Amino acid sequence: MSSNLRRIGRIGGEVAVVAIAIALGLGQASGAPTAPTSKSAPTSSSASEDTSMTLRAGQTGTQFKQMTIEGEDRVHVDFGRPELNMNLDPQDVPGLSRGTALDVLDRTVPDLSTPLVALSSQDRSPYVARPWLRQFATGSVARFRPAVKGAVRWKLLVADSRGETVATFDGKGDPPKEITWDGRGKSGAPVTPGLTYSYVFEAHDRAGNKRNFVGQGFTVSAYRVESPSGQTLVLSGRDLVALDSDGMSYGPTMRSKGKESPIFLEVASWLNQSNKVRDPVRVAVAARTMDQATTLANRASSALAGRVIGEPSRIQIVTEIVADAPEDGVLRIGPAK
Repeated sequence: MSSNLRRIGRIGGEVAVVAIAIALGLGQASGAPTAPTSKSAPTSSSASEDTSMTLRAGQTGTQFKQMTIEGEDRVHVDFGRPELNMNLDPQDVPGLSRGTALDVLDRTVPDLSTPLVALSSQDRSPYVARPWLRQFATGSVARFRPAVKGAVRWKLLVADSRGETVATFDGKGDPPKEITWDGRGKSGAPVTPGLTYSYVFEAHDRAGNKRNFVGQGFTVSAYRVESPSGQTLVLSGRDLVALDSDGMSYGPTMRSKGKESPIFLEVASWLNQSNKVRDPVRVAVAARTMDQATTLANRASSALAGRVIGEPSRIQIVTEIVADAPEDGVLRIGPAK
């Protein structure tokens, strides 16, 4: 019984194909006729060359010819492999370059949401909006409803406590049913809350007669003014005193007694809605004395520092002494121009 065994190996970078024919000297199966034993033929010089086990280097496709082995059932073939020498210098290898820490940051995207989510599971975020806080008026701060008919032209004057005109409305024909004032003065700047304002309505008929209607005085409470640069929130010190004195409820589970005035929470909520979280925020305080202005400024700064998104250095304090300022002072909080 003979079988052919073929092995393929790579030696020194060349492929060597080894084909060995093994003839095992096993007996025939019982009952089978016994073949006569033949004498082996004399070995010639060419046969000895065919059965040579020498594989010369540099030869491609060298193949051993047939070889007969009697009395053996195993053939062990060893392949010689050269050692792999990786003596390389990373500085000289083409395609490799030393990087910097900036390269690592450019390849990776920092995860900013996971730390905030983990923090929110333990502590309440100070930047959450509070839509139930509505101490600041939006839109108009005063509405006038003149009930006059048959007028040819009319004029509405709004004056402050010093008698200076801060806003003027006029038109021809009958006046509208309602005239709204957004709290801006003639220069476009927000007027001072906490002062008493008055208004006078003038109407001229077709005969040239003029009639004046003097209205009752009113005060402007805290209000909000929108502009292209951002939102400006204006409030008087009286708004803080009113909330602190009676401990009134100012939203769900919020009371001002023993805590900072909730009106600053509303200020922070409006400021955090801006997408310019790196721009400075100015807190301008006007009062009759420097001590009063400094006290209001420090109170506003400490209340907003931990609630406004961004660095605490965003908040810039500006104090001013105004002789005819409201008794409790006034604060204007908005983008620094």
